[in-house]
Amino acid sequence: MPKNLHLKLAAFFALFLMPVVAQAQAPAAVPTLATDEPELVEFDTAKTRSIAVPALVAPSPADTPAGNSTALGRQIAEVISSDLRASGVFETQGPNGLRVITLPEVTAPQFDYWKARPVEQLVQGFVRVGGDGNLTVGCYLYDVGFGNETTRLGFNVPPREWRRAAHKCADAIYSKLTGELPFFDSRIAYIAETGPKGKRVKRLAIMDSDGANHRFITNGQSTALTPRFSPNYKSILYLSYVDGNPRIYVYDIDAGRQRLITQSRNPTFAPRWSPDGQTILYSMAVSGNTDIYKISASGNGTPIKLTSSPGIDVGGSFSPDGRQIVFESDRSGSQQIYVMNADGTNQRRISFGQGRYATPEWSPRADLIAYTRIAGDFRVGTMRPDGSGERLLTDSWQDEAPTWAPNGRVIQFFRTEKGSGKTSIWQVDLTGSNERKLPTPVDGSDPAWGPVLP
Repeated sequence: MPKNLHLKLAAFFALFLMPVVAQAQAPAAVPTLATDEPELVEFDTAKTRSIAVPALVAPSPADTPAGNSTALGRQIAEVISSDLRASGVFETQGPNGLRVITLPEVTAPQFDYWKARPVEQLVQGFVRVGGDGNLTVGCYLYDVGFGNETTRLGFNVPPREWRRAAHKCADAIYSKLTGELPFFDSRIAYIAETGPKGKRVKRLAIMDSDGANHRFITNGQSTALTPRFSPNYKSILYLSYVDGNPRIYVYDIDAGRQRLITQSRNPTFAPRWSPDGQTILYSMAVSGNTDIYKISASGNGTPIKLTSSPGIDVGGSFSPDGRQIVFESDRSGSQQIYVMNADGTNQRRISFGQGRYATPEWSPRADLIAYTRIAGDFRVGTMRPDGSGERLLTDSWQDEAPTWAPNGRVIQFFRTEKGSGKTSIWQVDLTGSNERKLPTPVDGSDPAWGPVLP
């Protein structure tokens, strides 16, 4: 697992750039950067904001294991621009098509030039190779109309982690301009699928939120299903079928080892973490009846049965505070969404629309529950925890298994093509208007979005 990025605040930049900036103008007063989470506010995603991202400057070009610092400056700008554009909130320019800026411009932009493009916001920065071989990445955000600096951030990273610095910069810009929590510097686990329609090989894989740094975790000798990152990002919980028997495993990412949590000859489904990482929720079918259980994440102890109604109860997910669980059940005669307390009490139905409902997932903001609605086609939608405010966000033949971005503003899911059975991973924002396909080297299903990396 990558080491934490080291944040350097404004004083760092003043020291680094002072000799050059003094020739152009005195450095502007340094803004105070908030250390707490930004307040969640509503913003108009129908109105995009234009933002320019020229290549970051390399004051003293030098080679690194990840490439020359000049090339890295352009690549970092490309990732920042791509992240912001993918959010659906920004129209980005650059770095291609924009002129190369000079080092003094990093803290003294030529605002008249940018106003003429025209753009509302400007991102500029630098990449420097230190004596220890690490990169220092500086990132500045400017309001072009007002002609002032909005925020500045710095990151000290090993060269191999340059993409994380770019994601952190994009996260800071997104949060500053929208008031929302970040989500770009995060990872996705999913099931990589290959082979013919009736005989798919399913492997566990992980990648960055934009599809980069992809790697396979399992070899495909046994089927892997429904992965979920642990809250601390150190492990992945998933279901695997070995010799036809379902087993729940936790895979330690750093150690590259897996440990068994529970196994049974009975069909087992949908393991999920509790928010504190101490408990695992899952469902198991016994004698024709499927119920929801929970067990210690250590694998020790006896599973606790939470439901007992006749029919099929399949666990969905915990609420962010860990006090409630949303799940699906056909106890009413059709597949619907229910909510209960974490100890199994106070079970109540919340979905009453047309069709059936499946795969409910609680938003990290606690305000919404995502689900799959089955009424002819499979579509992804959201509702409030009391069942009100139902909205469908996608409109394709088969979209299912939603998973939330860490900030609760974007939903990922997988789409199956009619006829071929090919699967791919997509995401959509809460407006339903910004939908895009994520790049994967093979077909993909069952995505699981992890929290923002530390």
